Amino acid sequence: MGITYDPVKNERNIRERGLSFERAADFDFETALFADSSRHGEMRRVAVGDLDKRFHLLCYIPKSDGIRVVSFRETNIREAKLYGKPQTID
Repeated sequence: MGITYDPVKNERNIRERGLSFERAADFDFETALFADSSRHGEMRRVAVGDLDKRFHLLCYIPKSDGIRVVSFRETNIREAKLYGKPQTID
């Protein structure tokens, strides 16, 4: 799966959240929960799933050759509860 993203937005994400969009390659898509969203005239998919024994929220645009990452971060407690998942995995 190919992963593309805006390099400037990725640098900001690394600075502010300590998380590179490249890590989306390690995201557990198999067990993630998904929701679709339409924003700015394009279909986006939001996934909540595991990365490094923590739950993360990944917003992306599906592409024929992979995904384009829009946003990627750890879930907060409220979001983890909303999606019915604990914030951390033991």
